[in-house]
Amino acid sequence: MGDWTGQADLGPVQFREIAAIMQKEARIHLVEAKATLVHSRLSRRLREHGLTRFADYLALVRDDAKERDAMVVALTTNHTHFFRENHHFGHLRETLLPRLQARARAGEKVRIWSAGCSSGEEVYSIAMTLAGESGTSANWLKQGDVRLLATDIAPHVVEAVHQARYSSSTVQPIPAAYRRQWLRQEGTDSHVVTDTLRSLVTARVLNLFEPWPMRQRYDAIFCRNVMIYFDDPAKAELEARFVEMLAPGGTLYIGHSERLIGPAAAQMEPAGQTIYVKKGGAR
Repeated sequence: MGDWTGQADLGPVQFREIAAIMQKEARIHLVEAKATLVHSRLSRRLREHGLTRFADYLALVRDDAKERDAMVVALTTNHTHFFRENHHFGHLRETLLPRLQARARAGEKVRIWSAGCSSGEEVYSIAMTLAGESGTSANWLKQGDVRLLATDIAPHVVEAVHQARYSSSTVQPIPAAYRRQWLRQEGTDSHVVTDTLRSLVTARVLNLFEPWPMRQRYDAIFCRNVMIYFDDPAKAELEARFVEMLAPGGTLYIGHSERLIGPAAAQMEPAGQTIYVKKGGAR
């Protein structure tokens, strides 16, 4: 059971209602051990509405779809950094990149999706890996039909992808050669991704459990450290949908503590640590 000490009037009844809303709206599974986190993140929402009781806030959420969406966003975790779980980018560079370049030079489309993109560090790590360390190594991107999709449920982090502006501490994990080539410094503590890479990226708000507007198949999907917030039925459903969106031979990258379950597990082959390839195509 949760420890409700110091949680003001966020008691078990209010927590269960919040958890039910999160499950319904975003399939996020909240356990009572998260009571302190819920209290902390939603207290700001209460203050913004001049409320002092969670019961009153929940009455607002029931009647106001916009505030309900704001609550879901407030309880969504957006933690990431550049080149997180770097072995995935090593696999992308060494194994997948040559095939993607060949396809682009043959006039075929290349499509990669960062699902649960947060503030954009993942999708721009992908873009830098594809571009290499120089303008010359990136020529294939300019000449081919290459597009990266970045989606997240939280509008404010999708806007951060559009801005592509990061602090000096945030860009430290980026390899030095990539930093020199693909970032420009503005001011003392602001680094902006160059237009060459930004032009590859389309960022959109998307709830992963609502209908997806995309119709094309993807060569690779990154969905890392997102499914840890879902229960097993939600994970199985989402993974099966990802597999459906992958082209034969397409690659799925998931987080270090995640695994494939349900129908997806039978349709994919392991290709490295938390790396899976869809059966039916060249590896």
